[in-house]
Amino acid sequence: MTLHSCLYRGSVMHRRLRPKVHRFRYRAFWMLLDLDEVPALASRFRLFSHNHFNLFALHDSDHGDGSATSLRVQAESHLARAGIDIKGGAIRLFCMPRTLGYSFNPLSVYFCYRSCGQLAAIIYQVHNTFGERHAYVAPVEAGDGNIRHDCRKAFYVSPFMDMSMAYRFRLNEPGQHFALGIGASERGQAMLSACLTASRETISDGALLRNFLTIPLVTAKVMLAIHWEALRLWLKGMGLRDRPQASTDTITLAAISPKQRIDSHAL
Repeated sequence: MTLHSCLYRGSVMHRRLRPKVHRFRYRAFWMLLDLDEVPALASRFRLFSHNHFNLFALHDSDHGDGSATSLRVQAESHLARAGIDIKGGAIRLFCMPRTLGYSFNPLSVYFCYRSCGQLAAIIYQVHNTFGERHAYVAPVEAGDGNIRHDCRKAFYVSPFMDMSMAYRFRLNEPGQHFALGIGASERGQAMLSACLTASRETISDGALLRNFLTIPLVTAKVMLAIHWEALRLWLKGMGLRDRPQASTDTITLAAISPKQRIDSHAL
């Protein structure tokens, strides 16, 4: 069986430009999981499980709406609300795996393909440290190698960032290398940029173990890094923003083509 699922190893960089300059970088690794392959992966590899404890695992409740509904069904529901039908095509989730029972993904990305193999849409699911989640759903135009999506910020993430902001996502379809950049701006001024770069690795028990030994407890490391960097920002004099009441709608359409920029709107 030829697997589409694989590993990606690389780093994440954040750079804040205003009102205080702040920058950090850390190493990490991710899995690109074809949702239809997950049961076979759990049977084939000793160090990976599906909805069960292991060194690494995918728990459906760590993504989507946290319910027992399968991630494919949830993703297809999001796409349907955006008017996108992939007709049973592959859905591949790019995320950090649950590690020794602990999971946190600031961002997980669903690549949604039509049955012909053409990338049709991307779902960017953002998680905050308060246990809340929000999905930005965006179509992809045929032949668009350099993907860009714009949307207004609709979800509270950081106590140091206002809600009146806009995002620009830019990325390539995962191949031997994968890069994802996110820019945040307010009233036309760039406020923050983040960049993820990673290289593909074949998935195997040996590769999983090597990544655990060289980048141990990756999801816990991310959570600790978030709080450490928040402390550093506070010590630099950054003021805290009040956390707004969570929206009842957890999906936003980020329907931006590379040829025409339009305002995003809630579905």
